[in-house]
This record gives sequence, structure tokens and C-alpha cells, in this order.
Amino acid sequence: MPDSGLTSPPLPNVATIHTLGPSGTNLEKAAHRWFADRRRQGTVVLHGEVEDGLDVMKFDGTEAILACAVYPRLHDLVFSNLHRLEMADSFILDTYDMVLATRPDQGPVTTIITHPAPSCLVADRGTITYASSNSVAAAECAAGRYDACVTTGQAAQAEGLRTLENFGPVPMVFTLHVGKVGAGC
Repeated sequence: MPDSGLTSPPLPNVATIHTLGPSGTNLEKAAHRWFADRRRQGTVVLHGEVEDGLDVMKFDGTEAILACAVYPRLHDLVFSNLHRLEMADSFILDTYDMVLATRPDQGPVTTIITHPAPSCLVADRGTITYASSNSVAAAECAAGRYDACVTTGQAAQAEGLRTLENFGPVPMVFTLHVGKVGAGC
């Protein structure tokens, strides 16, 4: 039988996953789920940007970056780091409910903050500003810097926001990128 070129890398021995924070992101949820599905103890380290994990991770096969397939810069993460990262796993997991939320006392909505990935959910509803994560969008909205935000139901609740519209969960592909042994910078 001819070689199809398709191979499955061995299941990585990952003990630490670096991903997007702050707490309450879909990526944090997915990282914990990755460990739980494999019945492993592990550490999830949250960063301001997905790529920030590259600056602190060990390249010894025990640490990885977790991203999602709709991350607007996933191609940069993959192709700029071929020499030090290997895509080792992917899986589908429902996100938290994605919501449009606002402060309880907010009047009309004209400004909305959102991560770039779900921004099309509110494209025609006001002036859009981008945040580095859904959790940051919720915090910025709660602080009164924007009228509303697209965020997770989890982050909206944590920030005391009121849900204007619930878009529901989104079946999402998450990708695990393991640091190649000895690759370093």
C-alpha cells in the first residue's frame, strides 16, 4: 500500500500548556479539558497573547501552546515557528456560550469591544474595537470603556454584565503545538 503521507505524531507528554488569558477564555477551558480527557495532571499558564508562551516555554517536549482554528494569526504561529513547534494534536470542543453583553445600567449600544474571531457576530451593530481575548473584552466593557462586548457567558457573569443576546456555544477546533526538543529560540 502506498504511503499516504499522513502520520499521527505520538501523543505528546505535555505537562504544561500555555494559552490565552486571562481566566475565562475558551482556550483556558480547552486546555483544562485536554488534560482531563487524557486523565493527566497539568499546568495551564495564561498569557496576554497566545504567542507570549513562546518566550517562557521549555522546548523539551513537555510544554505546548494551545490555539484555536479561528485564531486570526494561527498561520503565523504555525509557519513562523516550524523550527521549534510541532502541531501534535487537535480536538473539537464547544466553546462557552458566546454572548453580547453590557453593564446592567447601560443605555443604547454604539461601541462594542470583541476579540477579532467572533467580531462578525456584531459587525453591523456599532463601532467595533478589538481586544486580545474575550475575557479582556468583558473587563473593558465592565470598566465602562465600551457600551457592550462580545465575550463568553462565563466572562460576562464574572464581570457582572447583563446578556443582551446569547449566540450559544460554537463547536471549535483547538490545536496543540508542542515545543520541539532542543529547539529553543
